[in-house]
Amino acid sequence: MATSSLSLIFLLSSLLLIPLLLASSPLRNHQYVVDQVHRSINVSRRNLGYLSCGTGNPIDDCWRCDPNWEKNRQRLANCAIGFGKNAVGGRDGKIYVVTNSGNDDPVNPKPGTLRYGVIQDEPLWIIFARDMVIQLKEELIMNSLKTIDGRGANVHIAGGPCITIQYVTNVIIHGIHIHDCKQGGNAMVRSTPHHYGWRTISDGDGVSIFGGSHIWIDHCSLSNCVDGLIDAIMGSTAITISNNYMTKHDKVMLLGHSDSHVQDKNMQVTIAFNHFGEGLVQRIPRCRHGYFHVVNNDYTHWEMYAIGGSANPTINSQGNRFLASDFRFSKEVTKHEIAPESEWKNWNWRSDGDLMLNGAFFVKSGAGASSNYAKASSLSAKSSSLISSLVSGAGALSCREGSRC
Repeated sequence: MATSSLSLIFLLSSLLLIPLLLASSPLRNHQYVVDQVHRSINVSRRNLGYLSCGTGNPIDDCWRCDPNWEKNRQRLANCAIGFGKNAVGGRDGKIYVVTNSGNDDPVNPKPGTLRYGVIQDEPLWIIFARDMVIQLKEELIMNSLKTIDGRGANVHIAGGPCITIQYVTNVIIHGIHIHDCKQGGNAMVRSTPHHYGWRTISDGDGVSIFGGSHIWIDHCSLSNCVDGLIDAIMGSTAITISNNYMTKHDKVMLLGHSDSHVQDKNMQVTIAFNHFGEGLVQRIPRCRHGYFHVVNNDYTHWEMYAIGGSANPTINSQGNRFLASDFRFSKEVTKHEIAPESEWKNWNWRSDGDLMLNGAFFVKSGAGASSNYAKASSLSAKSSSLISSLVSGAGALSCREGSRC
């Protein structure tokens, strides 16, 4: 028992020391830095079964310790944090099991399909009978009070139009792979048991949130869609995007419809414990008007910039780790868009406790007083030295019944 305790202490100490050593040493070799960061993440992942009750990630520590999670699935809804913490999804409804991965009928979906479940009026917690790849013919238009829970199966929504959350509330999407999403539209699509209508051409987002509220997207793996991986526009608010693994994409997240759409001034979004990995270019996220808490994320790749925005958004960046590439023009984390410095210098953007590696730098603006960030603060940030542990399980997890995730 004493030996196990000492091993645990040694492992935790090692995870904490790696970022500190990187921060204090000359970063001449970018590949060395990348290797060290990835090695620390992999060490934490290999030991996740042993350490999953003590990662410090408040979402994971809430439910991943339970070996009987599959019998207590709806407990997950009580583990949300941030601005989307009140999203209950289908917590108070029945379990609906997806048994049919094919035969997607956008107007008359069959029982047993994912589309049939998400359009129902009643609260539903949607799970999957087995591993499956679902290629939708048109957007999956969700109704309120729904959870899509991929735990226990390897579930991919890919190769067609993907998920739309439009003018509905209380939606949780957890534990699925969303990738290679295409445009849809110029077609009839059902949105409730009582209504279907004509849809124009969709953007091709992985998840499109349009006028939605109380939304939580957690532990998903997203990549390579036509437009954004996750976009939230048209007055959407009360959103948490957490524990996701995003890769291989250009315009990652758009939060806010346009500079002229002032309804987005009330938008509040928490972006926490995500791993932004290889092949990402920009908009991680791109913000307009509202209030955005970017906290304890791991940025290991961006080609143009990581965090950007226009139209005077408030951006509160806390406890993140930013690893810049070797390209000299990709060191800046931020991009103040479509405005002269005389204007953007008054926007409230701050970096608090962020770890900057390989020459990464954050251009701050605004007054800097804590009171200016009250509406952009949604949880207590952990130290950036803990990032390897906090994001070690980012993305869709391999959960199997009878054991911890």
